[in-house]
Amino acid sequence: MTSAPLPALPYALIATDLDGTLLRAGDTVSARSYAALARARAAGAQHIIVTGRPVPQVRHVLDGLGYTGLAVCGQGAQVYDAAAGTLLHSVSMDRELAEVALGKIEAEIGEVYAAVNQEGVDAEMLIGPGYRMWHPHLPTVPVPRRADLWAEPINKVLLQHPELDDDELTRVARGVVGHLVNVTMAGEHTVELQPPGIDKASGLARAAAVLGVPPESTIAFGDMPNDVPMFAWAAHGVAMANAHRELVAVADELTLSNEEDGIAVVLERLFA
Repeated sequence: MTSAPLPALPYALIATDLDGTLLRAGDTVSARSYAALARARAAGAQHIIVTGRPVPQVRHVLDGLGYTGLAVCGQGAQVYDAAAGTLLHSVSMDRELAEVALGKIEAEIGEVYAAVNQEGVDAEMLIGPGYRMWHPHLPTVPVPRRADLWAEPINKVLLQHPELDDDELTRVARGVVGHLVNVTMAGEHTVELQPPGIDKASGLARAAAVLGVPPESTIAFGDMPNDVPMFAWAAHGVAMANAHRELVAVADELTLSNEEDGIAVVLERLFA
């Protein structure tokens, strides 16, 4: 007597953003979300974190989850092996290009405030004059002059403007330097410049190739415009109830907010 074949997985790869998506206030993951991810992994699916944070700002979250897989960090610039504590892939941003881009943006809208994420697994986030850090859980190092931001290799630049909101700053920056760098909005007060061609889709594609999972077997969860490329790459994109309207417009599904375990709601349905 032969046994019936096992049903195919609904998705073999679950890609989740962190801030505003998997994480609740205080950089915490709920017990329900943790259990839903564990159930999906027990069924044979793989979970991969895809975040705008660079590696040094995400390791405490990975440790809290007991996460030992690959993580796409730095807005797609880094593929990190959490088990080994090493970078499998990393793309640095040309610092001269970053300065040129800032200069062109300021010629259009006046002074902007800048910060950078340095390159490497133990690198720092440097905060230039005027830049305000809104996330209380991420360590930063203030520097007295903008020139100090370029002291070591970086993987992205973060921008703020004293008057323009995030949407307007993103729109203006794309119009001025979108042909030179990738401009994305990653969260509240977080407009970023990255190397051209680098985004969450490029990083996820590289990591998924290592894992042997194609885009048609991937479901992605997110909340901000920087998740749009990831949704375009994956077979199914799920936006949180708290998501930015740009992401909601391209999502295949809308779930509850990050504070209401929106990821768990979907995974419990798929991996019942």
